[in-house]
Amino acid sequence: MAKKIIAIDGPASSGKSTTAKLVAKKLNFFYLDTGAMYRAITLKALEESVDVNDEKKLEKLVKDSVISFKNENGIQKILLDGKDVSEKIRKPLVDYNVSLVSMHKKVRKVLVEKQKEIGRKHNLVAEGRDTTTVVFPHAFKVYLDADLKERAKRRFLELKDKGIQTSLEEQMKEIAQRDKLDSEREASPLCLAKDAMVVDTTHLTIEEQVNRVIELYEDTSRVS
Repeated sequence: MAKKIIAIDGPASSGKSTTAKLVAKKLNFFYLDTGAMYRAITLKALEESVDVNDEKKLEKLVKDSVISFKNENGIQKILLDGKDVSEKIRKPLVDYNVSLVSMHKKVRKVLVEKQKEIGRKHNLVAEGRDTTTVVFPHAFKVYLDADLKERAKRRFLELKDKGIQTSLEEQMKEIAQRDKLDSEREASPLCLAKDAMVVDTTHLTIEEQVNRVIELYEDTSRVS
């Protein structure tokens, strides 16, 4: 029996992760953070001194890696080769390099197949930058967006809460660069799927974002 899939795409800090987690929780679906998988490979490449521009070595790295998810006290953890890397993959150095790693077609091919396999096993809410266009093209699609300044502000506050020194201006620059890399890469660029529902989160609370996505999904489900 085909699984139910909600795919959420959008640029950095548009609210994808938090929204997807809460939508999945409310619907009792599996939550799939595709970006965390690219972050995990980026972390491993950095730790093993693999050049993030070397596609061949990165392809071997991802093929030799085991990435999995587990729930711990209601919180999803990502495991890399059996080790919990949930916190380490959110470090600024990974932020800076993940778009470079995810540009490689051969890396994406391996990880996309892993993501599709998860989709064959669970009803899920998947979020990332190509979930609606490449990974799950037949899913119910949502594209979350927000203006650059608001996204930079969210990222700035997130890092500040973690005790990481940065500035709003620095985050605006970094997110603009990530937007450019993600939208201009040759392999599976970030783009708006023709049949995706667009939700501008600039002035929405997280609760409003979650409710809006569920409302759109349920409205479409009733029609179909």
